[in-house]
Amino acid sequence: MPEGRNRAFVIAVDGPAASGKGTLARRLAAHLGYAYLDTGLIYRAVGLALMRKNMVRADPGAALQAARALSLDDLDDPELRGDDVAGMASQVAALPEVRAALIDYQRRFAQHPPGKAKGVILDGRDIGTVICPDADAKIFVEASVDTRANRRVKELRERGVTAIYARVLEDMKERDARDRSRSVAPMVPADDAHSLDTTNLDAEAAFQEALEFITSQNMSDA
Repeated sequence: MPEGRNRAFVIAVDGPAASGKGTLARRLAAHLGYAYLDTGLIYRAVGLALMRKNMVRADPGAALQAARALSLDDLDDPELRGDDVAGMASQVAALPEVRAALIDYQRRFAQHPPGKAKGVILDGRDIGTVICPDADAKIFVEASVDTRANRRVKELRERGVTAIYARVLEDMKERDARDRSRSVAPMVPADDAHSLDTTNLDAEAAFQEALEFITSQNMSDA
């Protein structure tokens, strides 16, 4: 943290599903000693709460209640990683009242990181544009939809989940369209975000490029 700074250094990492943003954000947080929040899990946790009530559509009232009751412990549930939960999470993210409650949750995390960490990294879809528009460093991670679908299929199969490429690809295209076109906080890069295309990059190369960018932003803020 630069001398004289009285708040945590905030890094926003945005991008679509399977772009590599989660892997990158976690590695950066571990390397820098920063607190980390996967904001997608917040929406998934609300979605999972609805699914456990046998809902197939996101009811605004029930979703808002679940959002207000959210705790960090809820983000450790292994069921949050399922693709069915991802679909419900995308519905939840389109509800203005729920988004408002979860925006407050994320901003509190950024302003008051656990353990008084000197910095925080939040990854999601609208961190740099909505949640923390004044973030010290913003990165938008992207990759071709074909590459992302292949990554998701590999990830699912490694977890023992049967996955058909064509179905995963179609689901991903639908989620992208929904997230990019929604009227409330669409998934778009912030004007001052560093664009990181991981289509032809491995995890190490992506990490090094992101770290170089963050270091340049940190030094300029010193």
